[in-house]
Amino acid sequence: MDRASRLTFLGLAAAVATALVVFGRSASSHADVVAPLDPATVVTTLPFAANDSRRREIAELRRVLAKDARDLRAAVALARLDVVLSRERADPRYLGHAEAALAPWWSAADAPPEVLVLRATIEQSLHDFDAALATLDRTVAIAPGDVQAWLTKATVLTVRARYAEARDACATVEGLGAPLAALVCTAQIDSLTGHARDAHDRLSAASARASGAERQWAVSVLGEMALRAGDPAAAEAHFRMALDMDAKDAYSRGAYADLLLDAGRFAEAISLSSDQESNDGLLLRLAIAEKRSGAEDAAAHAAALGARFDASRARGDVVHRREEARYWLELAGDPSRALALAKANFDVQKEPWDVRVLLEAAAAARAPGEAQAAIAHVERTSLEDPAVAQALGRLR
Repeated sequence: MDRASRLTFLGLAAAVATALVVFGRSASSHADVVAPLDPATVVTTLPFAANDSRRREIAELRRVLAKDARDLRAAVALARLDVVLSRERADPRYLGHAEAALAPWWSAADAPPEVLVLRATIEQSLHDFDAALATLDRTVAIAPGDVQAWLTKATVLTVRARYAEARDACATVEGLGAPLAALVCTAQIDSLTGHARDAHDRLSAASARASGAERQWAVSVLGEMALRAGDPAAAEAHFRMALDMDAKDAYSRGAYADLLLDAGRFAEAISLSSDQESNDGLLLRLAIAEKRSGAEDAAAHAAALGARFDASRARGDVVHRREEARYWLELAGDPSRALALAKANFDVQKEPWDVRVLLEAAAAARAPGEAQAAIAHVERTSLEDPAVAQALGRLR
């Protein structure tokens, strides 16, 4: 899950807060790709663990929609669940399920705001950011008080590095009575534009007064901010706290695993990522930690990850280009292919890891000129990030 997904997670988490989920996907579930002749054909049913309470909820919602596909309440509830599941499992196929639930209103001129927000969320999750912004503009035109729409818009603009417009959207969120969400929104921008320490300290003070899903969300964001401020010890404390509050938070787990990898703490990274192989991002961290430490499972896990990326491309998915670039750079030993993916990824989104992987791939491919866009971005935004700074040093 990237930052765009993470920052819009709060509203979706609240919408499904009554459900607890622990479900998995087999390591080979990406490998079989089927292209049906009839688009109505059900190719696969994504699996759940036997003790997954949301399995029953989803089944019931599908029964309701089977009787009446235009039951808006059921369709929105099911789509929200599918979006959350996609983020928890880093599996874009759930987004297809969400879109299917919203099909009666997807292209309708009079689609209700709740459908439009979910449509934009799905579009940005698929990295179709221009479409997401167009949908969000349409949403706030008919529902100017929709906090989730404004927050999602601010998030997409931030990922695209359109920071001035993002600040305006954050200000609207605050004006609509969501102060912590607005602070996370603006603090993220500040932390990406040369004010990492100040942004961290402001959000830290505010998050101490929050509770529940809001606090867990803010604490996870604080971990990233602390890393950018050059304080890995504080970042580790934040990530540990976030996972104590929600062990299923794959975003915090992945960021924490990256911290451990950068620190050379490979055994801890393996422990943190083990038994999480159903998530492609966590399998990536696991395989990297195993390779760096010489663990015997490294080759098998790298091969499994490669098969998943092959299957993802066959489905036309492009949401994992950053992760696939890391795969070719660290595990498959093809820096030229990693560089091509990193450049394509950077054209779409410009988060610190997008910058870093492009710099690292260009250095490994001995093609520093290919990273000029990333270098210009760092200079233009005054991005503070020790790992990015190290990557720049290696490139130069």
